[in-house]
Amino acid sequence: MATALVTGGTSGIGAAFARALAARGDDLVLVARNLERLDEHAAELREKFGIAVEVISADLALHDDAMRVAARLEDPERPIDLLVNNAGFGLHTKLLDPKVEIHENAIDVMIKAVLMLGGAAGRAMKARGQGRIINVSSASGWITQGNYSAIKAWVRVYSESLSNELHGTGVTVTALCPGWVRTEFHERAGIRTSALPSVVWIDADRLVAEALQDADKGKMLSIPTKRWKFA
Repeated sequence: MATALVTGGTSGIGAAFARALAARGDDLVLVARNLERLDEHAAELREKFGIAVEVISADLALHDDAMRVAARLEDPERPIDLLVNNAGFGLHTKLLDPKVEIHENAIDVMIKAVLMLGGAAGRAMKARGQGRIINVSSASGWITQGNYSAIKAWVRVYSESLSNELHGTGVTVTALCPGWVRTEFHERAGIRTSALPSVVWIDADRLVAEALQDADKGKMLSIPTKRWKFA
């Protein structure tokens, strides 16, 4: 039986990963900020799928919290077989805005924490000779729409670099690059989506199913659905 750790595991793509992994019998470690929501989500998954679910309340923008999660990833007594680096949020602040705190927070959560957790998982998995890491990037990493695009481009290139370092060790790294996914992500970020045609949207459960298939095959890049591969 495998154990997967999912950051941002109580909503959106992270919750879809948790459901899919639980459905195939994997035990879970869910990481998010809201402990109450974590406990509720964990209880639902335990009852529905009969798996073990551990929760870690952590704000990955905080160094000490990220280090606690990294330590869990490197615990030799409780090995993690799959890391899903998913935690993140939308970013609309202009690059010229003098208030840089939002950018700093985004970099801490979606770059610094990804680096720390990816490294911790990579070291532990390399020592065991097996493991999977999925880092959630975005199709926006190929375009130039502010700092969010820059951050997601970094995640993709980082994943490629980490994959190169782990080549031949039995550990694979997959950068998941979705397009528009039906979750509450866009509403939280204040992104208006009503004008977008239905054809651009991907269901979160389908996205995750294809991502897990790609990761199981050891693919470095996962772009779910043919239409987004074409795009």
